[in-house]
Amino acid sequence: MKHTKVKDLLNSTKPIDDVMVKGWVRTFRNNQFIALNDGSVLHNIQCVVDFENTPAETLKRITTGAAVAIKGNLTESQGAGQKYEIQVKELEILGDSDPEKFPMQPKKHSLEFLRENAHLRVRTNVFGAIMRVRSVLSFAIHQYFQEKGFVYVNTPIITGSDAEGAGEMFQVTSLPVGNPPLNEEGKIDYKQDFFGKETNLTVSGQLEAETYAMALGQVYTFGPTFRAENSNTSRHLAEFWMVEPEVAFNDLDANMDLAEDFIQYVIKFAMDRCADDLKFLDQRLADEEKQKPQAERSELGLLDKLNFVLENNFKRVSYTEAIDILKNSKPNKNKKFNYIIEEWGADLQSEHERYLVEKHFKSPVILFDYPAKIKAFYMRLNDDNKTVRAMDILFPGIGEIVGGSQREERLDVLQQKIADLGIDEKELWWYLDTRRFGTAVHSGFGLGFERLVLFVTGMGNIRDVIPFPRTPQNAEF
Repeated sequence: MKHTKVKDLLNSTKPIDDVMVKGWVRTFRNNQFIALNDGSVLHNIQCVVDFENTPAETLKRITTGAAVAIKGNLTESQGAGQKYEIQVKELEILGDSDPEKFPMQPKKHSLEFLRENAHLRVRTNVFGAIMRVRSVLSFAIHQYFQEKGFVYVNTPIITGSDAEGAGEMFQVTSLPVGNPPLNEEGKIDYKQDFFGKETNLTVSGQLEAETYAMALGQVYTFGPTFRAENSNTSRHLAEFWMVEPEVAFNDLDANMDLAEDFIQYVIKFAMDRCADDLKFLDQRLADEEKQKPQAERSELGLLDKLNFVLENNFKRVSYTEAIDILKNSKPNKNKKFNYIIEEWGADLQSEHERYLVEKHFKSPVILFDYPAKIKAFYMRLNDDNKTVRAMDILFPGIGEIVGGSQREERLDVLQQKIADLGIDEKELWWYLDTRRFGTAVHSGFGLGFERLVLFVTGMGNIRDVIPFPRTPQNAEF
């Protein structure tokens, strides 16, 4: 007999005789009431056991975490809190769970404790909801770009180039770590390595995606990226996923249009399809906020923040205008910012970005035309020779969520910028070829997927929105 998902049973329009459901026991009360969940939905289904006619040995094995198969009739519930329940006719224990050792007890656990049990934390309501939202957002990303005619491109995970020029990359090598071969200069001889050169895990698929955009017009890559940044903040991971579209013939204005439309689409998609999960996460965030001092509480709930993004046009502001606003703001003048804005050229921090969004403009903000010195080499230099055609999208509660730019399409300018940064031009010969053969204006952006999931779920730590977080000193599971 084929089993039915809990979600489908709870959404049934009428009682059904002879159903089978399989899942994991969340709670078992009074030797009679099983709260069963199979991961398909936030809510459990109540299964009513005929304890008088069920062997005592079987009842003892119905413990939190146990996997069971239940056959019975779906009937209208006799108790409050649920529309339907299952009157159990047959019950089989598929997998026992030791109630003394199972960590996920039916009580509130700290997020720190749950991270230590990342292989089991998805059995809680919070992480079940987060991962369903994450899945839907991932699907929405692909659907958006496919509907727009983009080509999905899988860019390399192993690369010989540093797209960001920051050098914070994980090395990939097959050479013996303790005794690598050396060349005549006494340095490691990478010619004897697997790829014949020094290689790393990628920090971005952008450069490779650009080459495909210059043939296919509109492309996007959505894959894992890696950064060896020794940061233990709540916003950084060593392994994360990036969404990176690249579009030929798009200038910065068209790039901003695309990014705004895209991000509103995927958030709306998740709100439509994950209403119960988001309602639950909204209440969870509200409960968390109540524990904070009044001055530290957010003015917006989770659903309020999501609607804030959907209902407001993104305000477009130059970096220069933003600096003037920040310099003259009360928090800056009263030295309430942790990083005081004193002059043009400062690299904005999350507190500055959130001030612009939440206090000054009261809408999502797109900042553009940043100082060239604080942005990557591939961004198009403006005529003032000091700013580049960069853009960042700023959201409430999180700050920057998207970064992008119009790319530098002029060969001579790009070569000079590469030289100024001390990057070996020979390593990027293939990238420069796109400027030699049929160069054209083109743009793109990057969205850190976990940042998006963090925003949509209202979680406070990025380690809680990826199944198994990779951070400094942590590669468990």
